This record gives sequence, C-alpha cells and structure tokens, in this order.
Amino acid sequence: MKLYTQRAACSLASHIIAYELGLDIEIIRVDRATHRASNGEDFLAINPNGYVPALVLDDGEILIEGTAILQYLVSLKPETGFIPDDAKGRRLVQSLLNFIATELHKPMAQMLTPDYAPVKEALYKHVAPRLDWIANRFTGDYLLGDTFSVADAYLFVCLNWSQWNGIDLSRWPSLEVFMQRVGGRPAVLAALQAEGLAPWGDGIFFAPALAA
Repeated sequence: MKLYTQRAACSLASHIIAYELGLDIEIIRVDRATHRASNGEDFLAINPNGYVPALVLDDGEILIEGTAILQYLVSLKPETGFIPDDAKGRRLVQSLLNFIATELHKPMAQMLTPDYAPVKEALYKHVAPRLDWIANRFTGDYLLGDTFSVADAYLFVCLNWSQWNGIDLSRWPSLEVFMQRVGGRPAVLAALQAEGLAPWGDGIFFAPALAA
C-alpha cells in the first residue's frame, strides 16, 4: 500500500495509525505547490481534488478521505481495538470522526491560510464552543475513556495546528493533557519525526504555509 501525505496535514492521522498498527505501508510525500509526489508521480492523477490523504491499495484501488482511510486501516487489524468491536462503540467513533472532520478540521485548517485572515475571528468563534464540547467528553485518558482510538489520532492532528493558527489550548486544560499524552505515544513520535516535526509542544523544524 501507498499512503500519500503532506507534512503536518490531516494525513498525519493516517500516518500515525499506520505506525500504530505496524502496517507495511509506503509513505509518499506530496508537494503542496506542485502536486508532485516524492516518487515522481503527479498526485492529481491519484486524487484530482488535490488534497491528502490518499491510499493506494495493493490491487490499485484508490481510497480518499481521511476518515474512510482511518477506518479501512484499522479494519486490517481489528484486534487492536482502535475501533470498538461492539456496534454502539463503532457508532460513537464514527460520530466523533464526523464531528472532528466537519466542526474542527475544516475551520481550524482555514485559520491557517491567508485567504481566510479576514474571517479568522469568526472561525474562532465557531471553533471555540466545539472545543468546549469535545474537551468535556473526556472521562479517561482518551475520547473513549482508557482506550486509544482513531478518533484520538485525528483530534491530535487537528489540535496540533493550534501551534500555528493562534488557538490557545490553555483555555482547555483537558485538551492540553490529551495532547501531551497522545504526543508521547511511540508511534506518534515516530510519525512526527518521519514528517520532520518536533514532539508536541517543542515547536517545529519548519515553518510552512499549511493547507491541510
């Protein structure tokens, strides 16, 4: 399999889960400006929408959209429990993934781009109550209590952008603790290092104009 990523973008969640699962997967970096992949391919031929992640399976099937990719990767090793076995647990994770994708990912990514600078305050006013909601969900170390899930990987990546979009996570102590906890997982540290990122809270090794 081949996973197409961009540094620190939402594809980092799939990168993390691939490492957490110990999958034999080729990580391919995509240039944001040119859409040229590190293996020489034109990424637009993989995903004409131009954004990551994209996953190419061994039989050539192309899977796009991060939440779908996360769920597919976990289906390869369901015994890990990164998505619960029971129907209620699966519904909860799917609900969380959709919430993170629509209510956090998109506006928090928009806050990173100059095009949205005139409405950055409005975006923050949208995001803040959503962060209130998810911060109050924690009853244990992770969103599902004491069990790490794909929703935690995705939330970690979106909150990681707070280093650059101006959101001060100190308003949400439970989210700061969560970031330290997830950021210390060996697979997360490995994925961050592979993408040229420092551990959470230590800054970054680069300063791109992120377009997640």
